[in-house]
Amino acid sequence: MGTRSKVGVMVGDKCRAVYVHWDGYLDNNGAILAEHYMDPFKVRELMDLGDVSSLGPNIGTQHDFDIPFQYGTPEYQAEADRRRGITTFYGRDRGETGTEFKTDSTFEAFFDRVESCCGEWYYIMKDGVWYCGDTYGKYGDGSSISRKLVSYAEALEIQAAQREAEDA
Repeated sequence: MGTRSKVGVMVGDKCRAVYVHWDGYLDNNGAILAEHYMDPFKVRELMDLGDVSSLGPNIGTQHDFDIPFQYGTPEYQAEADRRRGITTFYGRDRGETGTEFKTDSTFEAFFDRVESCCGEWYYIMKDGVWYCGDTYGKYGDGSSISRKLVSYAEALEIQAAQREAEDA
């Protein structure tokens, strides 16, 4: 089952964003964005290619959506290794239509779109900084990171405090 998210760029109040199906949580998509998508031109390319199945550190080039070899064979493993770290897009790699980025006029409209796709996390680059939040309402120590923009670094601190409290 996927942990759905939306990834966007906000300029003023307008946000253009794409859907990402797999691994939307902080430790995966959040980390990938913070470590590999700080270049605004790379983020724009991500938006321009539309909705994403799985986000990787690299945008890569067009490839078949499915691996065309029998699972478990050496050919399958070689192809899986070759694709590791490459982003898979619904439009570019699967040929689907209607996968273009969507633009919202306000953060609230963007958040409504996150909820309408059953998104659990959202990420927005604004002024060169990644912000994020969840749709759960409360997270970690009770500090709400839902329905607002919290810096990725602050969200990691909240998550670390939650894990520490769970281990105590």
